[in-house]
Amino acid sequence: MVGLHRPSTPTCMTEEIEALSAIYGDEWCTIDEDAKVFCIQISDCLEKPKWRLCLQVILPPEYPTTAPPIYQINAPWLSGQEYAELANYLEELYVQNLGESILYLWVEKIREFLIEKSQSSDSGPDVKKITEETDLDYEENFSLEYQPLRECAAVTLKFDLSESQEDEELPPIYHGNPITDRRSTFQAHLAPVVSPKQVKNVLAELYKNKKIASATHNIYAYRIHCEDKQTFLQDCEDDGETAAGGRLLHLMQILDVRNVLVVVSRWYGGILLGPDRFKHINNCARNILVEQNYTKSPENLSKQLGKNKRIRKDKKKM
Repeated sequence: MVGLHRPSTPTCMTEEIEALSAIYGDEWCTIDEDAKVFCIQISDCLEKPKWRLCLQVILPPEYPTTAPPIYQINAPWLSGQEYAELANYLEELYVQNLGESILYLWVEKIREFLIEKSQSSDSGPDVKKITEETDLDYEENFSLEYQPLRECAAVTLKFDLSESQEDEELPPIYHGNPITDRRSTFQAHLAPVVSPKQVKNVLAELYKNKKIASATHNIYAYRIHCEDKQTFLQDCEDDGETAAGGRLLHLMQILDVRNVLVVVSRWYGGILLGPDRFKHINNCARNILVEQNYTKSPENLSKQLGKNKRIRKDKKKM
């Protein structure tokens, strides 16, 4: 790892990024290469992780010679005290290694923190749902129409909602058409969001609905465009459906949607669907994004591509 600790030049920053990408593989994600925005999924172990979080970093032009990375740590279970503890660790590492590339040290320090947390606790986060675990029948009287959600008994969310959220206006929430396959039902929900606090508000509102709260999994992803920095703030949650959140976020990146939260609820019906479940999750998400005009339908995209080709041909003839 010697190459990760040399004094930095633009070439050295590129080498550091390439090295981290090679070391961490699928855990490493490039959000915006030009703006130097990256994220990495960090867990306590690779086989059966109990604790995981996402570290998002922006590397300023002055990094690492005179400026540290700008970072954000995302995890629904992370308390304020734990966040502060991690922030202190990262700051200490930066001060101890001024002028050197420190992302590798940061990632491994966070992993060490997660391993210690795993060893000191018998279980992972308070998530009561495990992939495809129970036989629930929600095929009858299922669909949530496009209307405000009824107020139902609140449930405990996997993130801290103790702070007052009243200063953030609750955005409208839309519900897509359900897809049912072999007794499993999938349904997408969408809300326009411009801040992480709005994301929490929408999730809290969705969980007030008994049917959504009782889903086997509520997978979500969001992307918020930061115009001042020309970067994206984004995160995702599997909710027990391993890799589903990352796949959903990847779909949203490909479609280049912004300022939107998509939640896909799954009610497991007792029959394993295998890879088909990911297809249904993505189809639900794509359909509601098209319905709410965040992206074009495949048919319209094909027509637009054909139109653009014809325009280019006409220009050549001229």
